[in-house]
Amino acid sequence: MRKFLTPISIVLALVIYSSVVVVQEGTRGIMMRFGKVQRDANNVVQVYSPGLHFKVPLIDTLKLLDARIKTLDGQPDRFVTAEKKDLLVDSYVKWRISDFGRFYTSTGNGDFTQASNLLRRKVNDRLRSEIGTRTIKDIVSGTRGELMAGAKNALNTGQDSTAELGIEVIDVRIKQINLPDEVSSSIYQRMRAERDAVAREHRSQGKEKAAFIQADVDRKITLITANANKTAQELRGEGDAAAAKLYANAFAQETEFYSFLRSLKAYENSFAGSENMMILKPNSEFFRFMQAPKK
Repeated sequence: MRKFLTPISIVLALVIYSSVVVVQEGTRGIMMRFGKVQRDANNVVQVYSPGLHFKVPLIDTLKLLDARIKTLDGQPDRFVTAEKKDLLVDSYVKWRISDFGRFYTSTGNGDFTQASNLLRRKVNDRLRSEIGTRTIKDIVSGTRGELMAGAKNALNTGQDSTAELGIEVIDVRIKQINLPDEVSSSIYQRMRAERDAVAREHRSQGKEKAAFIQADVDRKITLITANANKTAQELRGEGDAAAAKLYANAFAQETEFYSFLRSLKAYENSFAGSENMMILKPNSEFFRFMQAPKK
């Protein structure tokens, strides 16, 4: 009897071990029986929450799905604004599975790659609708927050929402907005031309102000020089008058000496040239100081 109990116990242990499945925290499980999804009486896919569960060995298979928030971050895509201008918009989406049964059936047995492709298509369509009703100025600075909030709400509750994929969009964010190269070059050239025009205007205004300042400085210099010359002439005249007065007072005391000095000055001016000729009487008053003094 004991010979049969040991193999039976081993088989029972193996059956029990293979019947127990564990769903880890952060995941959800979907039971497959003969490759088909198990459903309840209401034809709803059965989803197993984290914990310990049982299955039929060799018949049932548990498919685990990640229940955590995921990030969909792709390459920048081209969009057209209300002004018919092209923009390169780089965005990302935070999402998670809200309906695991629907997600499993609508994404090819829970294929996350296919789910990302389907979600990206819906996000691009929604962003294209939101951007198509706004100008570049609104998108860059004006209603950028409203654009992202509107895209999120439309993806969750719109006509073509992500609910049909069993996905809930947590957030939609625009990381970067750029202009295409062909548009950027023309805009940069226009901006450069505008800046050049502003620079030329500033330079012309600067030259005008410089000329005004220079003219004002020249006027002040001329006025200062004229006042200085006037003051110098007045001082020089006062000095000459004072000197003449001093000479007059001095010579008034010695009239003979003053006459002698005047005669010497006259002699100097008269005999300055070698060809000067004077016809005068020897006893002329002009030669009075050149004659011997009378005894």
